[in-house]
Amino acid sequence: MPIEFRRHTLPNGLTVIAEVDDAAHSAAAGFFVRTGARDEPAELMGVSHFLEHMMFKGTGDLSADALNRAFDDLGARHNAYTSNEMTCFYAQVVPERLDEAESLLGRMMRPALRDDDFATEKGVILEEIAMYKDNPFWVLYEECVDRYYAPHPLRHRVLGTPETITAMSAADMRGYFERRYSADNTTLALAGRLDFDRCVDLAERLCGTWLRTGATREPTPPRVNEGRFQMRDEKVNRAYLLGLSPGPGAQDERRYAAMMAALVLGGPDNSRLHWSLIETGLAEEAQAAYDAHDGLGEFFVYASCDPERSDEVWEAVERECAALADSLTDDDLERLRNRLATGVTLSGERPSDRMQRIGRLWTLTGTHRTLEDELDRIERVTLDDLRSLLEAFPVRPVMGGRLLPGG
Repeated sequence: MPIEFRRHTLPNGLTVIAEVDDAAHSAAAGFFVRTGARDEPAELMGVSHFLEHMMFKGTGDLSADALNRAFDDLGARHNAYTSNEMTCFYAQVVPERLDEAESLLGRMMRPALRDDDFATEKGVILEEIAMYKDNPFWVLYEECVDRYYAPHPLRHRVLGTPETITAMSAADMRGYFERRYSADNTTLALAGRLDFDRCVDLAERLCGTWLRTGATREPTPPRVNEGRFQMRDEKVNRAYLLGLSPGPGAQDERRYAAMMAALVLGGPDNSRLHWSLIETGLAEEAQAAYDAHDGLGEFFVYASCDPERSDEVWEAVERECAALADSLTDDDLERLRNRLATGVTLSGERPSDRMQRIGRLWTLTGTHRTLEDELDRIERVTLDDLRSLLEAFPVRPVMGGRLLPGG
């Protein structure tokens, strides 16, 4: 039987969506909350990620140990993540244990948020921030994003800063949770072999009393900033170069062309930057990527190299960016279609990946698109589409930064 998309909205606004596949050998469930770093007050930067940690600390009647042991007893693959725009809690199980997995996730979504757990986990978060400070790419990327989007909250760092995490109180977190983790700001996504009506009935019992708060997000895309900056760190011995430029948002059909253009420019192999920088020995790393956000998107280009060659490398990056539109060929397009079609199809074979795909898309856009639709949309991208995209959104860094050795 073909995969069937189902949707139901509870009276309190919580939406349940599913891709039902009777031939699947597993099932997956995930709660997607439409909140992340961009939705945080500046003084609470990092609260969404901190809260993700706290959700695993147990409920009023279920300890952290009991919660984690229950997932293990199901044989579940479970985890969570936080981004600028959403937070997700998910589990993958054999179909016969989906009810139990959904129930555990639903109970987990209403955590105790105990003061003692908050104080303990604060130290864990601060250690995580310190760990990322040892990653040169991450240090440069966060600084570049901060300058690029300021003062818009898309500049916010998902982990927060030592200052915001240290100053945050458990009461602050509870207030944020009550405002943002509401029924009408949450989607339950499911995929695999499952009984949709049964899952909806269970969701109504688990989540039917959750409040509706009318949580919203500032819809106006920010104006981005231009500039160049340089940082130095005595702990690094290479040069790290990164640039950002505007791209289409998650709701924009041009996102398919943007994704393909980024792969031609800086995919992991056989890309313009790979041949220009890595194969020639100019740089150790070189890549480009496209990231679609709610209302806008961004391209980034990145390279690392010998500090003495940083000017030469950046000139090569800018040269490849400028030449991208004119250099595109039918062979590029065919190769991209085949690569993306393979990736999308392989993901479509795994209910956990399908659950993530439909959950993220629904959370960002409120729409569903089948795997077949996605493949068709990729197939329909033409060279003219790519060139039109690059005319509207040239991949030419408007904000650029360097991290170099030295104090």
